[in-house]
Amino acid sequence: MLHHNRLFLFVLVLVSCSAAGQKCRADEDSLKPVTEEIRFEACLPNQSDIGRPLPLAAHWNSGQAKGGFSPVYQMEMIKRGHFFLPWFHLPGPGEKPPDDDYYEVPMKWAAERGIPISFISTQWECYLTDSPEYFSLPSDRNPNVVNKNGSIEKKVSPFGPIGPWKELGRKWGEGGTLKKIQGWYPSPPLALFISNNEHPKLTWGEVENSSRYIREFGPGRDDNFKRKIVGDGWIVRYRALQDGMREGLEAKSWKDRSRFIAYNAFGLSCLGRWAGWIKYSLYTPGRFEPWPLAWDGASSPYYVHNWDGTTDFTVWSPQVESMNWVFMQQEAYRMNPGFWFEISTWDGQVDDKSDKRKFYRDMGQTYDPERYQGMAQFGMWLLRPRAVREFRGWTDTLANSSAYFLSIVNSVDRVHTNPVLRRFWRKGELVANPNGSHPYQSWIPEEYNKAVRWHLLDADANPKGPWQLGTQLSVFSLALVLGEAPEREWLLYAHSPLKSMDNVSIELPGYGRVAAYVTPAGCFYHVREKARSVERVF
Repeated sequence: MLHHNRLFLFVLVLVSCSAAGQKCRADEDSLKPVTEEIRFEACLPNQSDIGRPLPLAAHWNSGQAKGGFSPVYQMEMIKRGHFFLPWFHLPGPGEKPPDDDYYEVPMKWAAERGIPISFISTQWECYLTDSPEYFSLPSDRNPNVVNKNGSIEKKVSPFGPIGPWKELGRKWGEGGTLKKIQGWYPSPPLALFISNNEHPKLTWGEVENSSRYIREFGPGRDDNFKRKIVGDGWIVRYRALQDGMREGLEAKSWKDRSRFIAYNAFGLSCLGRWAGWIKYSLYTPGRFEPWPLAWDGASSPYYVHNWDGTTDFTVWSPQVESMNWVFMQQEAYRMNPGFWFEISTWDGQVDDKSDKRKFYRDMGQTYDPERYQGMAQFGMWLLRPRAVREFRGWTDTLANSSAYFLSIVNSVDRVHTNPVLRRFWRKGELVANPNGSHPYQSWIPEEYNKAVRWHLLDADANPKGPWQLGTQLSVFSLALVLGEAPEREWLLYAHSPLKSMDNVSIELPGYGRVAAYVTPAGCFYHVREKARSVERVF
């Protein structure tokens, strides 16, 4: 499988660069026309002479409902110079698709310009449970959990037959909407298929309730064994599902250039927050999670949730939690060099009393797009994802939430258009904070005890430790470094969620203290070692 991924990645990059009439050379990193820039960055490998790929903006709202983030809106935004990875709704087998007007004109416009495209949809395997065609199959042919009593449960199993997974995948790929789209756009440089990936699954803690597991492995196995065998089962089945989808596509170019991505198919950012995190993980010695082997990529949730205690201004925050992802990214790329890593962002806004913005207002705080931007940019520069995909409900509208999405769009755009940011995104190395350690330290597997998980820089505006989950942090800052002493350069990023702050003293490892003006929207500083200079970039 890894050999296949490497071969696919080589073909993809070769085709995309050739189609754009460009050479992938490190000395040619200049801003291209927008559609060429989108194609070039989407098709650039994770590691190349030119450096890391620049990010693209995307969304989970596909604009099916009136007034949403439709393909027409997306193409208009690209025309205005924004760096989007277009997204379309992918209907499932038997689902009534949007009218052709939703697809045809935007798809043909993208085809004329060679723009990569993506498709968002429900969890593909849900039909294995929700459709009587599969759920009513006899237990020996049923892809769902067969419990110790012989009853079929409404969750898929990592121990069931593989055939239904591949068969269902082929139905997705053979869909009439995809046939039309392949006619309108015969040869895209890249097509991403993105699953919502939230269908109920048998967990490793439930395996002894599975008759198939007990029959094959017996009771009393240790937890590492259970996690490994479940992870191995998912790798085979999700790859079968994807193989079926690829086989169902008609055009060879689509078969070759399609990649399959899943929401949250990555490691847990809550690693170490409490000892029970392991219940939700498939960690086994030598492999933090199986997902980089089961999928071509992941859209990881960089979220402030409305249903728990997360905020953007405390230790229990996406900024602190996502530092756990840095070493996991490195492991994922070793397992699957072509792994597409993107983040999904959300501020916890919902239309009920659990709304996170209401929570902030009740505390006397202001929450606006600028504050959202500050938090999102921290995650962007910590992780440097391929795309930043905002989450809103499928019925949400531009009128209601486009101002928040535009803060994401602007954050992506400036990476492309600002020469300093562009250079650091490409080749900067993330700076670790050697003065402390991640505050989440419960039940860390021994092999990851020395993993670098702490990148928040020391700032005098923050309280001295030890910190609790609810400890308020006034400033979140990180840095990237280029070059060698005594001519190093740093890009320092800092944001202060609750208010603008002047003369904040931030300790930059290898340089010393930097006095910075910090805002909720976030500020960038270019620091030069030889000149002892600090210049605000944005």
